[in-house]
Amino acid sequence: MERSDTTAMLSVMCRKLINPTDDTRIYWAREVTFDYGKSEQCRVDFMRFQPLNNTTSGIEKGDFYCYEIKSCVADFKSKNGHNFIGDFNYYVMPEDVFREVKDDIPYRIGVYVPELRSMALRSIKRAVRTDRSRSVSEMLLMMFRSANRDRLFRF
Repeated sequence: MERSDTTAMLSVMCRKLINPTDDTRIYWAREVTFDYGKSEQCRVDFMRFQPLNNTTSGIEKGDFYCYEIKSCVADFKSKNGHNFIGDFNYYVMPEDVFREVKDDIPYRIGVYVPELRSMALRSIKRAVRTDRSRSVSEMLLMMFRSANRDRLFRF
């Protein structure tokens, strides 16, 4: 399988993991960019926000989940795409890639691998909560901006 095909497959599986039933109450976006136009710009492949509840304090106490797609060892070893700015952060990669790079994965970063029979992702390493440095309002604004980019307008 070509690298681009692997990336596409993992992306579809990640979307299915994040929002399996296309529920509009699940808040997520793809290719979420932070610090746009700055030298330290970063882009998270997929991001999900899970509020504690729908009160103001429940939103402030919500969690952000970040997912970085890594289709091969070379992709993993590149300096790009290790943007873990969420409360819980994950790599999504083929299992053979995981076996080769598992010793290079930081303790707090979780890993999902594809289960090809079911075309679903399964966790083989749980993420450990990280204290994020960005505010809820900044994270939500960047997610909203990215999610809005993907909307189809029909008149």
